[in-house]
Amino acid sequence: MINKVLLIGNLGKDPEIKHFEGGKAVAKFSVATNENYMDKAGEWQTNTEWHDVVVWNRNAERAEKQLKKGMMVYVEGKLTHRKWQDDQGNNRYTTEVVAATFRMLERRDQQSSGYNNLPGAESAPSPQVAEPVKAVNNNTGGGAMDDDLPF
Repeated sequence: MINKVLLIGNLGKDPEIKHFEGGKAVAKFSVATNENYMDKAGEWQTNTEWHDVVVWNRNAERAEKQLKKGMMVYVEGKLTHRKWQDDQGNNRYTTEVVAATFRMLERRDQQSSGYNNLPGAESAPSPQVAEPVKAVNNNTGGGAMDDDLPF
């Protein structure tokens, strides 16, 4: 079974840090991800989702030092659900991403690509809209056809 979450988004606020006896630390921060779509009227819309992220120990200390509101960040972890009681004794439920790792990403306005710091992205091209590619028909007739698959 797999429980894995990958997020690329912007920090909504500076991380909140708590230090415990024995040297343990926890940091919490929110990450906003955007999804763009075209509505029925043909207008582009943006849907923003907010994700609560928790990091522990060395990653919490790192988050405290390195992360600031507005930064673009890559987060990798697992989805968790917690049940807790508020001050009035009501049961509350929280869904969080417990991050195993995170990485700051460069902003698009600072580099040609905002994804230069992704794991394994050293040789990856910057994400841009590519020109349409015509498929080639490898049958005996050869030639390029717009609706044929290349295999």
